[in-house]
Amino acid sequence: MTYICSAGIGVPDYEISQQEIKELVKGLFPYTERQLNRLLPVFDHAAIEKRQFVVPMNWFQQAHTFQEKNKLYQTYAIHYALQAMDDCLTNKRFVKQTIPFDAIDMIIFISSTGIATPSLDAHLLNQRPFREDVERMPLWGLGCAGGAIGLSRAYDYLTAHPKKTVLIVGAELCSLTFQKEDHKKSNLIGSALFGDGVGAIFLCGNQSAYRANRTKVLPKIVQTSSFTKKDSLGVMGWDITNNGMEVIFSKSIPNLVQTLWKDHIDAFFKKLGTTEAGIHSFIVHPGGKKVLAAMEETGNISVKKLAHSYNVLRNHGNISSATIFYVLNEWMNEQFSGNEQSIVSALGPGFSSELLLLEWGI
Repeated sequence: MTYICSAGIGVPDYEISQQEIKELVKGLFPYTERQLNRLLPVFDHAAIEKRQFVVPMNWFQQAHTFQEKNKLYQTYAIHYALQAMDDCLTNKRFVKQTIPFDAIDMIIFISSTGIATPSLDAHLLNQRPFREDVERMPLWGLGCAGGAIGLSRAYDYLTAHPKKTVLIVGAELCSLTFQKEDHKKSNLIGSALFGDGVGAIFLCGNQSAYRANRTKVLPKIVQTSSFTKKDSLGVMGWDITNNGMEVIFSKSIPNLVQTLWKDHIDAFFKKLGTTEAGIHSFIVHPGGKKVLAAMEETGNISVKKLAHSYNVLRNHGNISSATIFYVLNEWMNEQFSGNEQSIVSALGPGFSSELLLLEWGI
């Protein structure tokens, strides 16, 4: 068993409403009036009210080089990752006593919105008192599925090393990938969905002393499942150009929920010997309103069981890999009696699906 012991988030300073972003994009993109009337409603239908960014709104009005954007990525990803880690390890809602950095045996760092070598986890190790023998697992290019995949890799590690601990950090600054010169529909849709943020999760094995540090009923990871569909590389990802990262975002994603995701979750339920009716809550990455609606319909899932996915989407937008940690954090703040089960789910480039079964208890 792998026990989730605490969570924390790093929320960027600049909060901008969906309406403000809509007006900004309207002024930036050289669309005709007819095109604007056809395309701009995507902002109104996204079920997003506000998002947070590491840069102010006027930053988007100018063109920026890939080098400039990536330097900002490195600076702000480190800044807000430190904030999220500190919040996680001192979070009195979840832990009785502060978890020291030298108690961490592995750090998993997840991101897809910038690049760095050494990977940014090495920078974090120099900013906080980690041990020098801490193990590192940087994960890049997993997109929206990255957070769930990070939880699965932590589960694998802690199953093999039940006395050890893991700190996962998901840092995504989607705003810094914005392409002012990219007038394709996919970029407009990305502009209507993506935000910035960092999430952190602390986990321990079933023989770790930190299990007893949990303050309340919290989840443990019981089972995981991964699936990657062959010949689906063009569904989601980045096109790396001289200007930076241009978003690839296929309109087929909601349809893939009805096929790929349904087949995956049905097989997962069969393996577990359960059904949707036996699941208390779905901790789903809210890729967008259409994705959540497709999951509701395909999986016969009630809105109540997806409540915090909708809440996070409304208040933060899609933060790529970090979003699942925001949703998990919200569910961890709820009161559970114990023995309830939850499904963690995220879709990402590849095209891939990641599922985890959680059980709640002391």
